[in-house]
Amino acid sequence: MVAIGDDLEASILTTSLLADFDIPYIWVKATNRQHGRILERVGATRVVLPEHDMGERVAHLVTGRMLDYIEFQDDYAMVKTRVPAMAVGQPLGESRIRSKCGVTVVAIKRPNEGFTYATQDTVLAHGDILIASGRNRDVERFADLT
Repeated sequence: MVAIGDDLEASILTTSLLADFDIPYIWVKATNRQHGRILERVGATRVVLPEHDMGERVAHLVTGRMLDYIEFQDDYAMVKTRVPAMAVGQPLGESRIRSKCGVTVVAIKRPNEGFTYATQDTVLAHGDILIASGRNRDVERFADLT
């Protein structure tokens, strides 16, 4: 992992040197997207933008009804949110959340319990917390239903 800070030249030269030594996995911290593109060109196998990523995450948390939000590559995210009113009292399969909202409920946390994997037979209750995954816009819309 190359995490040199704000010294762009040093991070680019270090990444290039590691690539010259045929290091198979080179993770590098970039300060912005342009810096990240340059790092990829000189051999970085994975570029991390922590300030940008945290800014995106916080923006989703303060503007919506999400309890947590993690964005992955290629427009895909996981969201921690409450059960939408339209699904309370129904088994997950009958709620048709996947077909209506385009998200997959992965796990459920009941009050005073830990997370468990969701199944089609899991009955959703008021107060449950859901972990759902899908495209960014779909998980955002799903969280807005709560």
